[in-house]
Amino acid sequence: MNICTFDHENDLNSTGAGIIASLLQSKPRSVLGLATGSSPVGIYRHLTDMHRRGLVSFAQASTVNLDEYVGLPEGHPESYRTFMNHHLFNHVDINPANTHVPDGNAADLKAECAAYDRLIDEIGPVDLQLLGIGHNGHIGFNEPGPRLVGGTHVVDLVERTRQANARFFSSIDEVPAQAITMGVASILKAKQILLVARGAEKAEIIHRALTGPITTECPASLLQCHPNVVVLLDREAGGLMS
Repeated sequence: MNICTFDHENDLNSTGAGIIASLLQSKPRSVLGLATGSSPVGIYRHLTDMHRRGLVSFAQASTVNLDEYVGLPEGHPESYRTFMNHHLFNHVDINPANTHVPDGNAADLKAECAAYDRLIDEIGPVDLQLLGIGHNGHIGFNEPGPRLVGGTHVVDLVERTRQANARFFSSIDEVPAQAITMGVASILKAKQILLVARGAEKAEIIHRALTGPITTECPASLLQCHPNVVVLLDREAGGLMS
């Protein structure tokens, strides 16, 4: 792993955006695996600025998002499709038809999961997968447990994950209890993985994921098996890595 720790947020964001932009410059038809949450927002902001300055184009790129809540109405402000439109897609020259997010309102969720796996196989492999990490070590919405599912699947969100996401809703009662998520096997098929973490509250799980035993009880620890992982941490998140 290439682990980088930054004293300044702007440096972390510009480094992450630079990695993605360099990929698009060298391979315009790249497939990007994208993430939501607070970790990638600054990176998306830098990418939109780079696009505005004519430094990067998404015109030939395709994207697949990690996950989506189950049951939020279309256009809900906290859906991950809305998040991606707001923070990236609406501000760059990507073809909306080439942006893919699981459908959390599909009539048949099992069929939707299977279709999403077929889509990834058809347009992939993913050239770069952007990841955050949950307080319990989840990546995507792959929660800790005695076993993990390889492909896209519906997951019951654990209470701690719902509590962590409650800040985006009026109350925890509004946080969906389920999500569709890419499986860990799908994530690990990406040619390169870019893991981003911020804040002192992530320091313990980052240390555990990157240096501890590889176990399904910490899904992010499986990233230790991948041959090409770049980790971007702010000083607080990397506080236990020295």
